[in-house]
Amino acid sequence: MIRIMVFGTFDVVHKGHENFFEQARALAEDPRLIVSVARDSVSTRIKGFSPRHHESERLATVAAHPLVDRAVLGDEVGYINHILGEKPGIIALGYDQHGEYVDHLEQDLEQAGFSVKIVRLKPHQPDLYKTSKLAKH
Repeated sequence: MIRIMVFGTFDVVHKGHENFFEQARALAEDPRLIVSVARDSVSTRIKGFSPRHHESERLATVAAHPLVDRAVLGDEVGYINHILGEKPGIIALGYDQHGEYVDHLEQDLEQAGFSVKIVRLKPHQPDLYKTSKLAKH
């Protein structure tokens, strides 16, 4: 069993997210997909606006998804502790995930004494399936 961890806000779980989960699961023969759901405060700080749905609702929606083996809330401050707690063998990042956490992820994990394979996944019809675009409709 290989633990694969992905991250996101998941305000509206759509086909793009499902493809994200599928791509992540395809990285290993016997995957266990762990999805880290961003805290409301973190999502608001990073994106500049609050999620439509409370973190507990988003967590419950993601946890109920058939492609997800485990859903967890991210850290309120920082991001390393909950990654270390889950001990993934692979971290899969979305094509559009950038910024304070992603830019220094590998070196921050190395400094914490944790070695993990980091993979960047491909977009899936981002002109159709992107929460920011779907929310406008």
